[in-house]
Amino acid sequence: MLRGSDQALSAVYDIAVLDLDGVVYVGEAAVDGAAHHLWSASDAGMQVAYVTNNASRTPHAVVRKLDGLGMPVADGDVVTSAQAAARVLADQLAPGARVFLIGGDGLETALVDAGLTPVREAAEDPEAVVQGFGPDLPWSRVVAGATLVRQGLPWVTSNTDLTFPTALGIGPGNGTLVRLIADFAGRDPVVAGKPSPPLLQETQRRVGGQRPLMVGDRLDTDIAGADAVGWPSLLVLTGVTGLPELVAAPAGQRPTYLCEDLGGLLVAHPEPSRTDEWWTVGGWAARVSDGALEVDGDGVPDDWWRAVASAAWSALDQGAPPPDCSRVRPPRDDDR
Repeated sequence: MLRGSDQALSAVYDIAVLDLDGVVYVGEAAVDGAAHHLWSASDAGMQVAYVTNNASRTPHAVVRKLDGLGMPVADGDVVTSAQAAARVLADQLAPGARVFLIGGDGLETALVDAGLTPVREAAEDPEAVVQGFGPDLPWSRVVAGATLVRQGLPWVTSNTDLTFPTALGIGPGNGTLVRLIADFAGRDPVVAGKPSPPLLQETQRRVGGQRPLMVGDRLDTDIAGADAVGWPSLLVLTGVTGLPELVAAPAGQRPTYLCEDLGGLLVAHPEPSRTDEWWTVGGWAARVSDGALEVDGDGVPDDWWRAVASAAWSALDQGAPPPDCSRVRPPRDDDR
């Protein structure tokens, strides 16, 4: 269940490890208020680091983008699933080993930096296969890589995200192609990105921090990834998670804290409390009755979400299905 904090999260945790897509930006545009919130957290003494399951861009390219969007960022603050995948392979293979590349520039750069040799032809006798999102990936290379995987070569993928947010809406992620190759080859890859531990382990190795807080918008990757390594987490609602996804979150995919946006780093978080069948936070009260979500009261929108999540998860833990939430509408600040 959600935890409370009497202090702002920026005072409790020494580093915020932020997912990018859906948290800091969507497509080429910054999330509203993200730069202001992150600079405020940085000014309060909280270190800011960025992680992404997207392996297509190099860390330097991500730094340039973040800087252009006005975010607090420096070289070394960005860690990608491509770097985590390269680390996994470097720990298994000899220096200079050839690795068949199904991916883009970010994955190629990570392999080279890890002392490995990326190749694009099966005839070059690769010793392993690595896969990540590449927007201009030739189908012929996918076919060649899938054939090598089917033959039994070690196979590491940057992530298995089935979707990612774009300026046009939710698009298919790297996981759709991973699933295709897995079905063809009859086996599953080693996964470097969230929710598997390697990416967050690589982030702490590179960036440091004694009291990390994972900040993300996805339950099945960001929040589950934090849970896998024992980190607390903050879910923001600026990306792919909406009300239907939130109320259906199983154990292991539930955040420690919940807020509409990155302003949640700068405030205290009231802890939900239960009275009979109602869960209350601030001025809001929520319950699940006859399979449907009910909400009563008034207050700030963040507390509405906290009450709703608490009521829904409590019902789930008692064996109920995800509640019907068709009769409730999340409030906005301008509703008040």
